[in-house]
Amino acid sequence: MQIIEKIYNVAVNQNPEIAFRYQRYRKKVSGKGRIRAWIYLIKLNIQYHVFKKNPAGSIGTDEFYENKKLNRKQSESVEQKRDTPKELVEKLVQYDVISFDVFDTLIFRPFSEPGDLFHMAGQKLEYMDFARIRMEMEEKSRKKKQKYQGNREVSYEDIWQTMEEETGIPREMGMQAEWECEKTYCFGNPYMLEVVGALQKLGKKMIVISDMYLGEKYLKELLRNCGYPEFFSYFVSCDYGASKNQGNLYEIVKEKTGRKFTYIHIGDNKESDIKQARQHQFDTWYYPNVNGLGRKYRAEDMSAIIGSMYRGLVDAHLHCGISSYSKAYEFGFVYGGLFVLGYCKWIHDWAEKYEIDKILFLARDGEILSKVYRKMYPQETQKWNYVYWSRLAAVKMSANYYKYDYFRRFLYHKVNQNYTMKQIFASMELEDMLPEMEGYTEEAVLTDRNVEIVKEFLQKHWNEVLRHYEGQIAAGKEYYEPILRNCKRAVAVDVGWAGSGAIALNYVVNHIWNLNCEILGLIAGSNSIHNQEPDASQGFFYEQKLDSYMFSQTKNRDAWKVHNPGKGHNVIVELLLCSESPSFRGFTEKEERYCFCEKRKEIHVQEVQRGILDFAEIFQERIGTVPEISGRDAFAPIELLYRNQEWLEDVISLEKFQMNLE
Repeated sequence: MQIIEKIYNVAVNQNPEIAFRYQRYRKKVSGKGRIRAWIYLIKLNIQYHVFKKNPAGSIGTDEFYENKKLNRKQSESVEQKRDTPKELVEKLVQYDVISFDVFDTLIFRPFSEPGDLFHMAGQKLEYMDFARIRMEMEEKSRKKKQKYQGNREVSYEDIWQTMEEETGIPREMGMQAEWECEKTYCFGNPYMLEVVGALQKLGKKMIVISDMYLGEKYLKELLRNCGYPEFFSYFVSCDYGASKNQGNLYEIVKEKTGRKFTYIHIGDNKESDIKQARQHQFDTWYYPNVNGLGRKYRAEDMSAIIGSMYRGLVDAHLHCGISSYSKAYEFGFVYGGLFVLGYCKWIHDWAEKYEIDKILFLARDGEILSKVYRKMYPQETQKWNYVYWSRLAAVKMSANYYKYDYFRRFLYHKVNQNYTMKQIFASMELEDMLPEMEGYTEEAVLTDRNVEIVKEFLQKHWNEVLRHYEGQIAAGKEYYEPILRNCKRAVAVDVGWAGSGAIALNYVVNHIWNLNCEILGLIAGSNSIHNQEPDASQGFFYEQKLDSYMFSQTKNRDAWKVHNPGKGHNVIVELLLCSESPSFRGFTEKEERYCFCEKRKEIHVQEVQRGILDFAEIFQERIGTVPEISGRDAFAPIELLYRNQEWLEDVISLEKFQMNLE
């Protein structure tokens, strides 16, 4: 034993890079997969010690994580398209006996790795490192069974007898906690529920065959809890001391059910469900593991529990086979769902912590946020509003104080971009003033040579400029006054990036409208290190007037350094919060009260929002109360998009997305 430990220390523990990668890989395999893990370990050692090559960069940044390539040819759910449930039933109905594997076929856990469910049991038992210990004790129980009885098929009770002896957790208490987690989190595969339901109506004989430590009584209850009818019989490895993996459980099935019948078995494991079944005269239908299909596309640089939940739910939804989806839908579901759900949870908790009277979801980015928030907190409809506000409206209405920002956005951001004077003055709603500017026609282009002349003209007529916005300011007060009535503190929610929307709104509310309601700001992400003005809002962050969910100078600095607006990253996040509504241009004293920019069709908004809403609904249905989802976890799937912009170009042309105020 000491020799083995020495070899392990040399091969694994002496190099943290190798240890990290090997242990991560080892966690994902069992049984014969251990041989692959040894081969992988040898390969890592050869790379590092022989070729003096770091296996794949720094821990947490290797290619296994985020350098994954998304499929450009088709949506992920279409890539591995299965037979429809109806088509499968037509194939199965010709057999006398139809057998099903249970876990990962009839039943899913909302985790990418089955053992991650043990984290939840460990929380119930308040026991540190429970998941790892639980898997270690299961393996120890199997080795003990092999030594004394010649097979590895242990029962739930066997495992927990070992657990009690080794950990101090009382056997019955531990079994109850783990079993409650199984019943809470396991759910029926929608695809197989439809298949089994159809076969039941046809009167077909259906059985289950499972290599599992949970015996027949447990599987009966679990399957019933997941929506399945009673099966004709249940063959579980721990009850018979035989397994699918060894093949002898199939012989027991035939012996007890009858050898004269024709059989077909459905399962997700190529060795135990397909190869061994065929060797024992079962026809088979392979149901590829959903997590296996999705793994190459999923973000993995995430916390253990939330990351596993996210991957498990996404894989089950996209790859179970019940339906296929568009790329726009998957854009919302896979990359926007966790972000929006986590952001809404964070907004809710932040508002409670800071005793906020009203949450203001700013148009347009706040539209999908408000829809998800409503579903998460239906009892709080009086505590929030979806409100009209935009950078364009804010810059005009706060121009008397934020004069520098006015010129920066309307003039300097548009220099040398072929904007005509007519377009420039129209964007400021000052068309009537253009004829007064001598020496320039409507078609003259704004350049670095004349921008100061234009600014000087506006400065000279500044009072006239401000008079153009007086009507908007009055109409805006009429709109916001009833919303903020009796509110002393509100928070404005936006996507990012400087937080200027909330800052300007606070100024207008309190210094122009005199409504006496402090407006704080929440944004998804702040200006990053790659912005021209990365420090623009730091005073507001310091005073906690602004806060950011995913990243800022003081939060998740690795993400803050990755996010680069120059590479289109702002646009990607904004597209996740897309809306069919046109951009809000400003308030007006006219009868319609609001004016909007021309509507642009940037992306299939309904599909994106449907994907996000479905993710939020599925997460709450499978997991229950939404836990805290860190901004870094929410960022991980989005970061994959940063590295796969060619995939996103198939959904939308990023170049067409409007960034300037017009």
